[in-house]
Amino acid sequence: MNIIIIVIPLVSIIFGSIYFYNSREFIEMMLSQPIDRKSLFLGIFLGTAIPLSAGFAIGFSVPFLLFGKVGEQIDGFILLLLIGILLTFIFIALSFLISVKQDDKSKGLGIAILIWLVLAVVYDGIILLVIYYFQDYPLENAMIILSTLNPIDLGRILFLMKFDIAALMGYTGAVFQRFFGSSSGMIISFICLIIWIFIPFFLSSRIFKKKDF
Repeated sequence: MNIIIIVIPLVSIIFGSIYFYNSREFIEMMLSQPIDRKSLFLGIFLGTAIPLSAGFAIGFSVPFLLFGKVGEQIDGFILLLLIGILLTFIFIALSFLISVKQDDKSKGLGIAILIWLVLAVVYDGIILLVIYYFQDYPLENAMIILSTLNPIDLGRILFLMKFDIAALMGYTGAVFQRFFGSSSGMIISFICLIIWIFIPFFLSSRIFKKKDF
C-alpha cells in the first residue's frame, strides 16, 4: 500500500511536468489552429492521465491476478486500484498547474518534487508537531481539516478505514474512524479526492486559457 501511495504521486507529478514542458512546441502549433483552448487543455490532460492510469492498473492487476488470493483480497485490490488511479489524476493535475504557471522547466520540476516531498513526507511530521504542541486542546476537527488538505493522507485513510484498522496510521486515522464511521468516512474521502482533481485542473485550465505562449 505504501509503495503505491508514495511512488504513484511521485511518478505522476514528475512525468506530467516533463511531458507538458516537452510538449510546448506542439501546444504552440495547435494553438495556431482554430481550436478551443479549453478543449485542447482537456485533451492534453486526459491524454496524459488516462494512459498513465492504465499503465498503473495493468502493472498492479497482473501480479495480483497471477499470485494474489483473488477471492479473499478482491475488495482491497479494487480499493487500492481506485486510490492509485485517483492519485494519478490528482498529481497529473498538480503537475499541469505547476507547468502552466512556471515557464522555467528546471524550476517547475523542482517545485513538483518539493510538493511531492511535502505531501508524502513532511506533512505527517507537521501533523505530529501540531498534536504534540496542542495536545491539551480538542483537535478532532482540526485533524480532519488537515487530513483533507493532503491527498496522500486521504488515500491512506480511505484504505485503512475499509479494513477497520485506521488506528494503525495514528491519530489522524483514528479521528476519521471515530468521527465519521466507516461508510461515511469512505464517501467523504472519495469526495475530497475528486475535489483534489478538479481544483488544480480548473486553476491550470484558466491560466492556460489566458497564457501567452
